[in-house]
Amino acid sequence: MADIEAVANTIVENVEKVIVGKRSAVQLTVLGLLCQGHILIEDVPGVGKTVLAKSLSKSVGCKFQRIQFTPDMLPSDVTGVSVFNQKSREFEFRPGPIHAQIVLVDEINRATPKTQSALLEAMEEKQVTVDGTTYPLEAPFMVLATQNPIEYEGTFPLPEAQLDRFLLRIQLGYPSKEQEMDILDRQQFKHPIESIEQAVSVNDLLDVQTAVKEVYIDNLVKEYIIEIVQQTREHPDVYLGSSSRGALALYRLSQARAAMFGRDYVLPDDVKALAGAALSHRIIVGPAARIKDIEPDVIVQDILDRVPVPGGQMQAS
Repeated sequence: MADIEAVANTIVENVEKVIVGKRSAVQLTVLGLLCQGHILIEDVPGVGKTVLAKSLSKSVGCKFQRIQFTPDMLPSDVTGVSVFNQKSREFEFRPGPIHAQIVLVDEINRATPKTQSALLEAMEEKQVTVDGTTYPLEAPFMVLATQNPIEYEGTFPLPEAQLDRFLLRIQLGYPSKEQEMDILDRQQFKHPIESIEQAVSVNDLLDVQTAVKEVYIDNLVKEYIIEIVQQTREHPDVYLGSSSRGALALYRLSQARAAMFGRDYVLPDDVKALAGAALSHRIIVGPAARIKDIEPDVIVQDILDRVPVPGGQMQAS
């Protein structure tokens, strides 16, 4: 597990040369990368969503592409298109921007559902099908999508099937006064992202992604994860709870977090620390709770407060 800890913390420290004072969000992003998952960054403009994606890409030496979603965008603008070559008299495939390793999908909810659906196959199966031909995407493949939670005019809410494909949903938030002063100082002459260098190799990252799956997780902790997920389906304020993909996300993320902190076994604390980010976007709040402005994060916290922690009964006695 020492290799996983070293690689993970090296990436975190390298990204923090650019992203100031957001260690928790940076760690969650790196955990998503270790778990071969995709991340939805939901926050207001100007807090560093794009810079976070670029910094992560540079830190691991991956090919980076940015897609700016707009209402007039077509699925072929994402996946690519077959073009007839007059010289060779054959169709040639010209890949779209999704054919990269780390893809930033900026303002994902600005595109129509038809264009949003162009990401579904890529996110789930790591491949793209165009005109009946399937093109595998190069590993490691990761989508970081952003959306503004405040401005809804001219947007198309993400369907549940798309939200469920995101391993995590994170927020960066505004910096403190001290952090904002640090940001100003760092950017006096140039942006720090211009000088950031690759910290780990792609091969090291691929090895770590495989090694994460070997972290031990006890059956009691697995039952704890399942109980939390099932409670999201039975909670009185929930209209639709988390799918089994949510349980798998929490399972894999807990393994990665344990390894990041130098352990070869998962603790219930790992599960509790990740439950909000892994499950809240998979929950649809019921109509009555929506009127009361009850957020999914609050529901997840309520579930964590009520579900017994493995070993807690033994300690109590």
